[in-house]
Amino acid sequence: MYSHSKKIISSGIPLNEAKKAIIMLHGRGASADSIISLAGQLNVDDFAILAPQATNNSWYPYSFLAPVEQNQPALDSALQLIDDLVHEVQETGIPLHKIYFLGFSQGACLALEYTARHAAPYGGVIAFTGGLIGDQIRPENYTGDFVHTPVFISTGDPDPHVPVSRVEKSVEILEKLNAEVSLRVYSGRPHTIQFQELDLANKLILV
Repeated sequence: MYSHSKKIISSGIPLNEAKKAIIMLHGRGASADSIISLAGQLNVDDFAILAPQATNNSWYPYSFLAPVEQNQPALDSALQLIDDLVHEVQETGIPLHKIYFLGFSQGACLALEYTARHAAPYGGVIAFTGGLIGDQIRPENYTGDFVHTPVFISTGDPDPHVPVSRVEKSVEILEKLNAEVSLRVYSGRPHTIQFQELDLANKLILV
């Protein structure tokens, strides 16, 4: 088991000059550089872009559907890393409602888990193939109020890692916390990000 060292790849507007920021979370086996490469297809020209790098290229060791205890202490370390980064962004003068989150697969699960545990009026959340983490969803873990934060979740049906049933249950939790969730399920889509998903992220979140 491991904790995450702090390594943040940045792009876009320098953080101390930006008025908006997006935190991008890579998937298992990938890298900060790989997720940040999506920026060229997203409406983030005026954003500070921040992509943490997971130790050993994985945010937690087992499936997101494993008992939470099996993914500790890596999961808590990943959540803390994001929380620290959010506070650093705020300290530069960027408010929560100008902070956005994006993740793919394991990174999408982490983005949803973090924001649901700290529900607040963020700029928006983009989760390409992800759901809330754990063998069971524990509603008591999720507190706060999204105040109509827009959330876009997309997934394939079936997906080899993320069951649609968990995605749908996650949407229910997010909506109870007053998120405005848009869900797209693509029949037969491979475990990847398609152009139309990027296009919807732009239209629904990064407007």
